[in-house]
Order: sequence, then C-alpha cells, then structure tokens
Amino acid sequence: MQNCAIVGINWGDEGKGRMVDLLTQDFDVVVRYQGGGNAGHTVINDYGKFALHLLPSGIFRPGVVNILGNGVALDPENLWKEMEEVAGKGVPLSPDNLKISDRASLLMPWHRDLDGLEEARLKDKKFGSTKQGIAPFYSDKYQKKTVLAGELLHPAHLREHLRDLLEWKNLTLTKVYGAPAVTMADLETWLETYCEKIKPYICDTGAFLRQAQNEGKKILFEAQLGALRDLDYGIHPYTTSSNAIAAYAPVGSGLPSAKLDAVVGVVKAYSSCVGEGPFTCEMFGAEADALREAGAEYGAKTGRPRRVGPLDIVATRYGVQVQGATNIALTKLDVLSYMDQIPVCAHYRLDGEITDEFPFPAQLADAEPVLEYKEGWKCDISGVRTWEELPQAARDYVLYVEQQIGCHIGYVSVGPERDSIILR
Repeated sequence: MQNCAIVGINWGDEGKGRMVDLLTQDFDVVVRYQGGGNAGHTVINDYGKFALHLLPSGIFRPGVVNILGNGVALDPENLWKEMEEVAGKGVPLSPDNLKISDRASLLMPWHRDLDGLEEARLKDKKFGSTKQGIAPFYSDKYQKKTVLAGELLHPAHLREHLRDLLEWKNLTLTKVYGAPAVTMADLETWLETYCEKIKPYICDTGAFLRQAQNEGKKILFEAQLGALRDLDYGIHPYTTSSNAIAAYAPVGSGLPSAKLDAVVGVVKAYSSCVGEGPFTCEMFGAEADALREAGAEYGAKTGRPRRVGPLDIVATRYGVQVQGATNIALTKLDVLSYMDQIPVCAHYRLDGEITDEFPFPAQLADAEPVLEYKEGWKCDISGVRTWEELPQAARDYVLYVEQQIGCHIGYVSVGPERDSIILR
C-alpha cells in the first residue's frame, strides 16, 4: 500500500501512536494532518517512553520524513518544548526529517487564554476542553484570523498582520471576558522565544509531498483523537474542532490529490474516554477502578483519569463506517487478562427498544448499554507473538469483535512495546 491512514475508531486514546511507530518501518513519510497539542500519542521504543502531542509518531524511525500538515493547529511553544524533550533523549531532529507546512496556521498565545476563559464561563456546561486553545484556534482559522507559519519567513508582513489581529482579538479578551489585553511586546517575546526556533523547519511541504508521490514513496497519514470526536460525525458538541476522519487526510496533509489505499482503524480492547459528554458503556465504582488501574488509563496530555467501560460494539461499528476502515488494530488485549468474565456492550436500549444503530447526538444521553459477557482467559498474554499461541478464549474474543464490527482485525496488540504485536 502506497498511502495509508491510521485513525482512531472511538473517542481517541486507542493507541494510534504505538501503531504509527510500528508501521513506519514500511513507509517513507509520516504526516500529521489535523488536531493540535490537545492529545497525546504514547510511544515506547529503544529511545524510551514518549507522549507525543504534535510531533508525528514516525520521528523515531531513521530515514522517515515527518511532516506537520496545513490542517494542524501549530503551537510553536508546545512544539519547540516537545522537540527539545525528544532531542534530549537522543532522537535526531533536523529539517531533513521534520518539516512544517508553510500553510499551517499558528496557534497564538491568546488561544489558550480564550479556551480557559470560555470553559470557566460555561461552568457546569463545559465541553471538557484540555485548554490547549484548540477550539478558539479553529474558530479563528475559519474566520481567516490566523497567521500562517510561512509568514514567519516574511517579518515585515508578519508584524503588520499581527498588529491588525491584536487590535481585533483584544476586543474579545477585554470586552467579553474582562481579561488583560495582549501587547505587541508580548508577541515579540513569543516570536523570539519559540517561533524563531522552528523557522528552519518551515517549507512548502505540499511540493515535497507531490514529489514524494511522483517518486512512488509510501506515505502514512496520522490522525489525532477518534471518529467520535470528529467535528462533523462525532458526539456533538463534545468533539474536537477538526476532522479526525481519514477522508480529511489528503486535505489536511497538503496532498489533496492523494488516494488512500488503506485505512487502519485503531480500537482498544475495552473503551476509554477523556473529557465530557455521553459515554453509554461507562463503568463506575470498583469495577471501573480495576480496569483503569489495569490499563493505566490516565490522559497522556492532562494526566486526568480516563472514563472506562467495556468495548462498545455499537460505537465501534459506527466508527469503522465513518472512517472507512479496511483493517483494524485491536490494542491492549492483555489488559483484560485479569477478568473472569469480560463484559461487552453489544447493543443499546433507546426508548425501550434494542438498537444496533449509533444514535443522533441529542439521543445519546438516553441510551443504555445492553451487556453480554465473554469467557476470560485468566493468564498473562503479554509475551505471546503469534495468533496460534493465544488462549482460545482470547482468540474467541477477537473473532467476536471482528464479526460484530464488520472489519478484519489484522493486528492484535498485547503490550506497548514495538514487538508486542500479533499479526493476522
């Protein structure tokens, strides 16, 4: 396959980073095509353990070119700090293996301020934002009120543009929220401290990708979050502010002519969710605590405890459909090894009726889980590397999920390390 997207099928946090890190051995280019620093992709390899928020997860593979596409919410401050952390652990970083699209818009310092101010205003009706400025950023982008990364290479034009934006944005900060105004001196400090550092990496990545495509290079498109957090197809309004579905990959990457040959959807062997919003299959109490501890379910960006529950067949089937998944990576199967009986949310009950269709967002709060139980295997499977070695009960669980969601499960992950994978 020449072009492949790796996407989340559920609420995010499915384990996409470990799959990108694994599969990049077969690709020449990895592109992040949407989202910002509001979620983390956890990767464990020979360099150590990392929680990447902006850097593409292919950054650890020698010879792979990593690109931040035009659809990304490019936060110079967080990106530079992440680059320093990764380079500090011996990972080579240079304009040869990391490129930033000159058409990517910059997440400005005021975007994080506005995110926190709006969540505070909403109080108990908040969206559960990570307060990384993502919603204000994308709002400004679609109002054409952002700065393109390429403008950093044109200082005179940049400062004139910043003065215009500053006047407009301070009206919102001061008049709507009663917050302090941002000054041009503040922006000069931001430019010098962070933006100057990333300038050498900014280029016409669209031209690079077109050349790569013409040369037959293999391109991997890396998504952030999952289908249920997609702006158009997710659990509105508890979504992110960009399109996390595979169909957006060509647009957000900078290669709109790309045709996807494969879409690898990542599904956790149970469900987890960070943030607010309906979560039909959610567990509570001691049962939830046990699963959360077994799976170390804490947000890579926020450290917040993730909400957990059994694998949700209804939501997962829907995610497979909107992602157009052609193959599934089932992650963290090993976490379920402590269970005698493994619960699965097989259907929903809505308005007294059993349904297998994922409801319209306004109906989700009224949906109830219909649980079934599968036999557990009660042994450590983290060292298993072949399908035949898996206990029969574990194989039965995988085959059940595969049949229910209507998509082949080609990868079964039994640990976070690169080699903790079973290929089918």
